[in-house]
Amino acid sequence: MLKFKIMKGHFRVMLLLPFVPFLFMQGYSQTRGISKNKIIINADMGRNIISKDIYGQFAEDLGHCIYGGIWVGPDSPIPNTRGIRNDVLQALQALNIPVLRWPGGCFADTYHWKDGIGKPSKRPSIININWGGVTEDNSFGTHEFMDLCTQLGCDAYITGNLGSGTVREMAEWIEYLTSDAKSPMTELRKKNGREHPWKVKFWGLGNESWGCGGNMTPEYYADVMRRYATYCKNFGENKLVKIASGPSDEDYNWTETLMRNPKNRWMMQGLSLHYYTLMDDWGHKGSATDFGEKEWFKTLKATLKMNEIISRHSTIMDKYDPEKRIGLYVDEWGDWFNVEPGTNPGFLYQQNTLRDAVVAAINLNIFNNHCDRVKMANIAQMVNVLQAMILTKGDQMVRTPSYYVYKMYKVHQNATLLPLHITCENYSYGNEKVPSISASASMDSTGMIHISIVNLNPNKAVDVICEIRGLRISDVNGEILTSENINDFNHLGQEEKVLPRKFNEATLKEGVLHIMVPSKSVIMLQLKKRS
Repeated sequence: MLKFKIMKGHFRVMLLLPFVPFLFMQGYSQTRGISKNKIIINADMGRNIISKDIYGQFAEDLGHCIYGGIWVGPDSPIPNTRGIRNDVLQALQALNIPVLRWPGGCFADTYHWKDGIGKPSKRPSIININWGGVTEDNSFGTHEFMDLCTQLGCDAYITGNLGSGTVREMAEWIEYLTSDAKSPMTELRKKNGREHPWKVKFWGLGNESWGCGGNMTPEYYADVMRRYATYCKNFGENKLVKIASGPSDEDYNWTETLMRNPKNRWMMQGLSLHYYTLMDDWGHKGSATDFGEKEWFKTLKATLKMNEIISRHSTIMDKYDPEKRIGLYVDEWGDWFNVEPGTNPGFLYQQNTLRDAVVAAINLNIFNNHCDRVKMANIAQMVNVLQAMILTKGDQMVRTPSYYVYKMYKVHQNATLLPLHITCENYSYGNEKVPSISASASMDSTGMIHISIVNLNPNKAVDVICEIRGLRISDVNGEILTSENINDFNHLGQEEKVLPRKFNEATLKEGVLHIMVPSKSVIMLQLKKRS
């Protein structure tokens, strides 16, 4: 109800209290604008650190990931440093890779490390029974991998052979790598050219032990894991982080079985998790490049499930480990499509489009927001396999759209996660819908805030209001990754089409960010706090 009173030719409007919120919001819409899409960031409530290892990589002895992609040998006409090709190395160095997982994957549980040391010409060959049945010469082994990690400036994450190997074999590998005490293993290392030990803290106790790593039950694996872990020793200042082979996808029973026994929890510092984004299922993975909006939507819906899977495994882990001593290591994840026509089906070579970039950005946002439990993630894989950072052919090399997401997102490494809340419109296709916005935010050691935002909708720009609470902002700039078509990709031998560009559609007004996020895009904003 309104009451009107005429005073000197003017109306005085007396409002009853129920109308105050309505008129306040009307005023808000005129001054700042109301949007269906809002992100509230609590800049003064950051507690958890986003582990740099969430931005880890994975290089399995598979297809041309190692041989031809990373390793060409010292005698190759392709420019290299001690056999590691220079163009790939320089591109990867720009990502600030924190940790690299090797040798597998399924390959790990068939790999016997002593075959890959010593003079290369004297090393026995191996048949890669998991990936293509090809014969390899083992010229890339322990010393070459550790040299790669040194040149990249990253930590090594080695997966030991628990499937077809022995306890002694794994224990001696650790000793060979990390011990400086006088022993047959350290003498063997010195004989092979390495005087001082390396630091190798991350150690996988098998891989996919529920599948290619032995087809074990969780109860049986837990017993075997404890036996292996018992003999994985610390030498000198090297302190191992022992990572148990964890579940696939939604196998919550595996997590429950390993976590509920205190003896298991005592033996491990990490539990792995594998989840691949499949557009449909393992029998109908679809094309990496020849797809439309239907396939785009199904892929993004599938990758969003990562959030639910991590949440449910984390809930089980929280029940037995409320102090979060044991980290969740998502050490295999990414898109998996059909191989490119004409390539070896066992080499898992696929192109990489804007869709892959959006998938990578969504998952990295999810990992960031779960950084209280997720301590490492390793995309599959670094070069020439699945959702690769880099593709090569002979002496040619190209950076993929996923590569550029990692380059944009590296600012989150070791930064403090800033809690956020998203309210957004849905992106609908047919009778299904998903949120149109994915985001995460962090503050680095200098006080700089970074906000990563993804617009999943390929047809519509999204107007987002972003409110930063607990801090006053003075400046904003950013970059964007997008392209004209959802299946655009970067071709070998051609100028790259999908790469970051400057973003100018974020404006600061009265402490509130207004962001017009273009369709099918990934943006990274950098905000300076007001002094």
